[in-house]
Formats: sequence, C-alpha cells, structure tokens
Amino acid sequence: MSVADSCCFRGNFHDEVKTHFHLLKSKSPLWRQNILFQKCIFAWEEKRRISLLATRATKREQECKLNLKYQKQKEWIHFVGVGGSGLSALALLAVKHGFEVSGSDLTWTSFMDGLQQAGVRLHVGHSVSNIQSKNGSRFPNAVVVSSAIPQDNVEILHAKSIGVPVYKRDFWLAKLTEHHKLIAVSGSHGKSTTAGLLAYVLKSMGDDLTAVVGAHVPQFPGGNIIWGDGQHFVLEADEYDGCFLGLSPYIAVITNVDWEHVDIFQDEEAVKTLYRRLLKKIRMGGHLIICGDSLGAYSLLDYTREGTKPEHSIGTMSIPSSDIDGYDVTTYGISSTNEWHASSICPNSQGGSDYVLCHRGQPLAEISLQIPGVHNVLNSVAVIATVMALLHDQRPTRELISSLKLHLSNFIGLSRRFELIGEIHGCHIYDDYAHHPTEVYVVLQAARQRFPFKRLLVVFQPHTYSRLAVFKDDFAVALSYADYIVVTAVQVPHPL
Repeated sequence: MSVADSCCFRGNFHDEVKTHFHLLKSKSPLWRQNILFQKCIFAWEEKRRISLLATRATKREQECKLNLKYQKQKEWIHFVGVGGSGLSALALLAVKHGFEVSGSDLTWTSFMDGLQQAGVRLHVGHSVSNIQSKNGSRFPNAVVVSSAIPQDNVEILHAKSIGVPVYKRDFWLAKLTEHHKLIAVSGSHGKSTTAGLLAYVLKSMGDDLTAVVGAHVPQFPGGNIIWGDGQHFVLEADEYDGCFLGLSPYIAVITNVDWEHVDIFQDEEAVKTLYRRLLKKIRMGGHLIICGDSLGAYSLLDYTREGTKPEHSIGTMSIPSSDIDGYDVTTYGISSTNEWHASSICPNSQGGSDYVLCHRGQPLAEISLQIPGVHNVLNSVAVIATVMALLHDQRPTRELISSLKLHLSNFIGLSRRFELIGEIHGCHIYDDYAHHPTEVYVVLQAARQRFPFKRLLVVFQPHTYSRLAVFKDDFAVALSYADYIVVTAVQVPHPL
C-alpha cells in the first residue's frame, strides 16, 4: 500500500482547527474503507476529548489558587465524607467564606445537622448526581475528599472524568491557612481539647481568630469552628495519612507522641518520623511548643544521635537543636525541668483540678480548671505556653497570666470528652471518645478523681480491629482500673 492524497476536514467542534486524515489505497470494498475511516475519526475525537479534559482540569486548578476568604463570585465546593468531624468543619468554614457548599456521606451524622442549618446541600449516599446540577449543565469548581475515602469512590471518579479538580483534605487545609498566622495543635492524644481550649481562651481575650477543631465545642457558636477576620488561625492538625504535612505553622504545639493509627504506622518510630517532618514545616521566626514529659515528643528534638547539631539550653531544660534553627522551642509539663510547668496539683470542688503555674521554677499563679484529670492540666499548660509565645510582646506578662487564669477556669470542655450525658438512680453517665489504651487510662483516672468513693462501671467499644489486635494487652491493663467492664462489638470508625 502507498499513501494516498490527504483529505482535509474542518473540525466544526474544535474552533476552526483543521484535521488531517491520511487514507490508504486499498483493494478492500468501499464499505470497509468507510468503517476504517470512521474509526480513525472516533479515535481522534477521543484523543482530543481527553486532551481538553486535561486542559480544563489544569485551568480549574489554577482558578482554585485564590484567596479563599474573599470571593468575588459564588463558587461551588463539594465535600465527599462530609459527615466526619474534620470535613464537616471545613464545609462549614467554606460556607462562611462565601462558597456554595454541598456534601455527601454514606450515613447521616450529628455533624450534618449543623451543616443543614447553615444551608449546605447534603446527600446520604454517594452518586454521580450529587456533583452536578439537576439539568446536568453545571459541576462543582472543586471536590474536597476526606482522608479515609477510597479513590474508587463514584463521585471522585466522575469528577476526574469531567475535569473537576479533586483535592484531599490536607491540600484544602493548606489553602485555608496559608495567609494566616497558623497555630497547629498536634499530638497522638489531647489535641482536640488543647486546640479547643486554646481557641476559646484567645477568643475570650478578644482575638478575632479563626479556628477548626475536630470535635464539638459547646462554647463555640459554630460547634467546632470559630469564624473571624484576624490573622490567627488555630487548627487541630491531624497526623492521619500525613495530613498536617501540607501546613506551614507559625506555632506548632505537640502534646505527646505515641504509637497510634496502626493501620497507617507500623511502629512508634514511623510516627516519630512523620512528626520530625512536621518540625521542618515551622516557619522561620516561629515557635515549637512541646511536652517535655512525653518521651516520644521530647525525642523528636534528639538529633544528637545523628551528629547533626550540638545541644543548647532553653529555660532549665537541655534541648538539642532541630535541623532548622529558625524557630524557638518551649517545653511544658509537670516536671520542673520544663520551662512552663504545673506543681501542687489537687482536685477541686468543681470536680476539676487546681495547680500552681510555674515558669522556670518560679510560681506565677494559681490555676483552677473545671475539667478533670492530670491530662487536662497538661493541656492547659500547653495553652498557657502557646498564648505567652504568641502575645508576650503585645501585653504585659502579669496581664496575660491574669486573663489566662480567668478564661481557663470558665472552660467546660468538649463533647464526648468525659461529657456528662445523664443521671439515673444516682448513677452519673459519662461519654468519652477514648479509643487508645493511654486515653482509656487517663479518663478512668479522671473519673476516679471526680468520684473517689463510687464504683466505676465501664462500657467499652473498641475502635477498629487493627488497633484492638495490636493493643489488646494494653487495653486490658487500662480497663483494669474499673470495677466492672463490658466490652461491646468493634466499631468501624467514620471517615474524618
């Protein structure tokens, strides 16, 4: 066969683009040649369609690089897995930013109640119809996906096929916080309470901040968010799936480091490796607030084993330098070796704890909390250290401490964090989210603190098979502090 003359066709569906097809001379019947010719056209059209979709997706990604706080026009954002604590907060914040917001999840959750009241268009179940208008002519400008949603989700696949950008939660968090002075609160345990308490205290002190917490905070008007126009942004920064690695915090708070999320991390060292990467994200001139009592957290600073940096002294504790010398380090805890520490801890009449706040060994104030447990004493000291690092150059120390003392005493805690939900025949019923042996232990200690002379009955629901298999013996030890124990079927967690 030899190449025949070239036939030129006008690409009437592609803006005056000329399309060239080279037909081969053949002794085949004309009808067979026509079929071959049409196959060539179809193949070319498909190639062109894929190219246009890729171009459209790139264009939409570029359009998404905008200041999310000030929208000139109403853009549509769809959230997949919107019923979880993390994504529901981002959806509500998107409403506050002026976006049109929709979302879907497999089942209805309590977090979706607030979204519905805020005007979010919600769908139970995942479907292609969730991400298109009724007549099919309009699609979201972006789709944001929970970390736990599988990539073969029908809404994700359809969004990609039509050129709609799909972003994981970490990307969206990075975009939300990039123009703020971000205070990222992380750690294996206690980050929700610490982030909620920090945001509550700053707001009470007059800070017009924005905050996102992964649990319901009764004293927040928005449930688990605060919406403000100031430069500060308090965020509960989750380590699951490396979600916090897209952030660039001005202040990073690390409450502790423990082996958690065993479906993601093979051991505690894998968790530490991820947190060391977070330290590298702290901005120049920023601050690291870290619990010196947590061996796992404190070890993040120990780079001397690798011979990278010599040790230097901060406060009264010897702290090795991190890989980046562009930020300050402050330790807190109960041990007097920490820069900020609590001493003389004792129960109070409110069912919480009183303690003496010390700075570099010197007592400064008596602090009173409504929330029980030594773990909440630690959380409150983390908040004090953070506020002092953030505002020390704006207000006198005595004024800051006095304000902190007042607002810490007024904080009533988070939902599902030793939350009183009822009473029957003199028996107080509390709900707590504790799902790790360390968390179970500290909440039972808190219960003993509040009710030292009452029997303690615990109904425990394990939270994933993988965690139960790894920590079975540790759970047994933690639960042994109860008088009676009931263990239910394993719960499958909801996506974040």
